[in-house]
Amino acid sequence: MSKLFSISLSFIILLQSFGLHFDDLVQIDEFIEHAQFHNKEYGDNVLIFISKHYGELKADHDKEHQEEKEDHEQLPFQHQSHATSLTDFTLNTYNTEFNTPVFLEFSPANFHYQSLSSSLHSDGLLQPPRLS
Repeated sequence: MSKLFSISLSFIILLQSFGLHFDDLVQIDEFIEHAQFHNKEYGDNVLIFISKHYGELKADHDKEHQEEKEDHEQLPFQHQSHATSLTDFTLNTYNTEFNTPVFLEFSPANFHYQSLSSSLHSDGLLQPPRLS
């Protein structure tokens, strides 16, 4: 059952990535009927029919045949959806000069070592670091 669901979902995603929607698949019969009408009336083959309704000849065909406007609106694949990606580049100039700190005076280390009264330090095993 899960395989059937995943296959059908991936098929739907594939169809929608091509721009096909479910209502386009339902309107395929109107596409075929209108293509047959053009074949009988004008002698158009399928390629000329597609060019008149979806291609280069669409503007001329719409001007010449206003009476078929309602039929043309019922044809599939008439939706105009474009996925555009907008890219915005912002160029910012950053001042990359780093100010180095200025040391005005040098002071020697300000600590000293005091011997503790424990015997562990006198054995030499655990000696703290000394300033040379």
